[in-house]
Amino acid sequence: MDESYTDNWFAMAALLVDGPAAAALTEELDRVSAAAAQAYGLSAGVELHGHEIFHGGGVWSGVPVRARVGVFDDVIEAVAAQDVRVIARAMDVAGQRARYSLPDPAHTVVLQHLLERVDECVNSLGDYALVIADEVDGQAKHRADLSSYREVGTTGYRHRKLTRIVDTLHFAPSHASRLVQTAAVLTFLYRAAFTHQE
Repeated sequence: MDESYTDNWFAMAALLVDGPAAAALTEELDRVSAAAAQAYGLSAGVELHGHEIFHGGGVWSGVPVRARVGVFDDVIEAVAAQDVRVIARAMDVAGQRARYSLPDPAHTVVLQHLLERVDECVNSLGDYALVIADEVDGQAKHRADLSSYREVGTTGYRHRKLTRIVDTLHFAPSHASRLVQTAAVLTFLYRAAFTHQE
């Protein structure tokens, strides 16, 4: 899973994959990255980072817009070719600030909502989930929150104990995981769909 945000919106998405789909998707995204690197003189193994690709930032700054759109398309096609599920949640941060004098951090709220949906989904499949997320600040707190969600349940209107998420939350640098990069692209597109006005 990964997050994408602006000052007024915070979104997260989870990509649910089994072992064979994870291996196939990683292999296909390695091909997408290698093709972009070769075509546009990028470093081998270039990271597929949604924000940078979309805005032409970082190593993607010299890549034409049409080519960057093509990379997004290639990532989505790679996801669509596998038996995967995508779960996305978002929050109107400006609305939360207007409603509450001491609002909970957006990351904490949206992560809880996303973990609830992941738990429900894998339960309906009779399966379990190991969660790997992009590195963020406050990792220890997010792990402690997951432990609390297991023991006493989540807060809010969808209160439930999370019984299908195993171990702890694992955090990995996005440059080292094609699956986290995929979640980053999906999350960026999800958030951009309702926050970009142009």
